[in-house]
Amino acid sequence: MIMLGALAATTASIGWAAGMVLAHGPAQQLGAFEFTRIQLLVAGTVTGLLVALFGQWPSVNWQHWPSFLISISIGVILGNLAMAECLRRGGPRNAELVISLKAPLIAAMAYFWYGETMAPADLAGGLIALGGVSLAITATQSSGTRGAVAPVLFFGLASAFCQGIGFLCLRPAMQSGTEPMALGAVRLLGASMLVSLAGLWHQTRAVSAIEVTPILMFRTILPGLIGYSVSTPLLLFAFAHTQAGVAAVLGSLAPVLILPLLWIVERQRPSPRAVAGALIAVTGAAIIVLM
Repeated sequence: MIMLGALAATTASIGWAAGMVLAHGPAQQLGAFEFTRIQLLVAGTVTGLLVALFGQWPSVNWQHWPSFLISISIGVILGNLAMAECLRRGGPRNAELVISLKAPLIAAMAYFWYGETMAPADLAGGLIALGGVSLAITATQSSGTRGAVAPVLFFGLASAFCQGIGFLCLRPAMQSGTEPMALGAVRLLGASMLVSLAGLWHQTRAVSAIEVTPILMFRTILPGLIGYSVSTPLLLFAFAHTQAGVAAVLGSLAPVLILPLLWIVERQRPSPRAVAGALIAVTGAAIIVLM
């Protein structure tokens, strides 16, 4: 089961890397709030229908509703609004670099929250992976950053911290038998309801003035489905079946995985230093999985 958790976290990273590349343009056009609102509404509906189709709603342990509320308000709404703003200001490469810091943040929070410590091999692999991630991204150009770096750093760190809280507070619910996809649906449906209410309250300011064409809608929905409906349940499964620090590190490999995707999309070949960083990150992940 530990190996399945590691595989799930790594697959989640692949999904987030693809979603981040696809989401950059729509996030810039729509703004953080409207971009997040559309994604949550569609992804929540789709995920809820899938949970009903597979008969997983009865698995939800509603006794943990305070954790659900914390995860929805902090982990989903604040975390994803901050991530969208970080992406809009810094571009996919820089956004992923900062958000990847959620791995050490989650490991530290798991230590203070649950008293969880990482095995020496896992700790070494995590540090190697994070070092490789940093080397791979800082070796590339910082194209796409608009204005000062400080807001990108602020929103990225805020997103990482909020998402960490949102995942960790759900561990007791998952350990009580709640299916990851059902838990993901609870988060998304609750968040979409709150964001929609906020949009009605501040309609003149929150809703984007740009016309949402069918093409723009599709480009907004697709990365949302990849991230919310696929990658998030996979990472929740990883948090339920392996150590939080290990799941966080393997779930933070998107900055490395995004390099070949950006090469394809932007026609910019990664530098040898970036490739070396990617190989180091993969080595660190392999140590975690195999040791």
